[in-house]
Amino acid sequence: MDSLFAILNAVLVLGLLGALFGLVLAAASKIFEVKKNPLFEPIIEVLPGANCGACGYASCSALAEALLEGSASTNACVVGGEESSKAIAEILGVELEKNTRLAAFVNCSGGNNAAKRYNYIGISDCHAAMRLADGPIVCRFGCLGLGSCVKACPFGAIHLENGVAKVDHEICTGCLICVDTCPKHVIHPVPYYADVNVACSSHEKGGALRKICNIGCIGCKICERTCQYDAIHVIDNLAVIDYEKCTGCGECALKCPRKLIVDSNLDRTPRVLDKAQ
Repeated sequence: MDSLFAILNAVLVLGLLGALFGLVLAAASKIFEVKKNPLFEPIIEVLPGANCGACGYASCSALAEALLEGSASTNACVVGGEESSKAIAEILGVELEKNTRLAAFVNCSGGNNAAKRYNYIGISDCHAAMRLADGPIVCRFGCLGLGSCVKACPFGAIHLENGVAKVDHEICTGCLICVDTCPKHVIHPVPYYADVNVACSSHEKGGALRKICNIGCIGCKICERTCQYDAIHVIDNLAVIDYEKCTGCGECALKCPRKLIVDSNLDRTPRVLDKAQ
């Protein structure tokens, strides 16, 4: 009997101590509570929740905190785009910063048109292929076409076509994860509304390039002479577009003898630029 009372007393004491400690912890949580900014939740609601890291922060929550601290710009979220930027600026009561949406573009048209030094049989991964003499493609600037960027894209915006990666700009959010994924560094950010892009990265001279690719840029400068806006120049044997000057007229794409300048005017309304500029 005495042992039963001893057990009950022990249980009672432990229960009282538990309740006491619970009250102390509850009081401490109230005293030391870090109150969140009331604007935090509204900002979280207008962010896409992708947690892709394209904004430079680990998550959408981290970006929201940075916005409240004033260390991030209202247009930091490339996935949310202009709509998200406007909502954030309105919540914070600040002026909307200029939003220049970017998209990824694969500067290569090689694929099945590029010469191969060997037939690769192995893991369908560009990084794995690179370990064997820098990959099966002879061109050191060429897309390997094994789809590492396709797997890396969290939005399904990249696919393989004729042995080379292609980005669908209507789906691309501009997170640019693929840019860091590509071991050949042939994927680059371009303005989303860029109507004309050069699908080549080779800096080989024309004669050497012709031997390894049937479609690469040979640095002939026909595009440069054709452009009325001084928006395209051949630099180190490769045509390069100045997007600030480019009107998207597409004349360079029509004149390119290699047909590697991609004109997307058929897909979107070209950007209008004052000719007097």
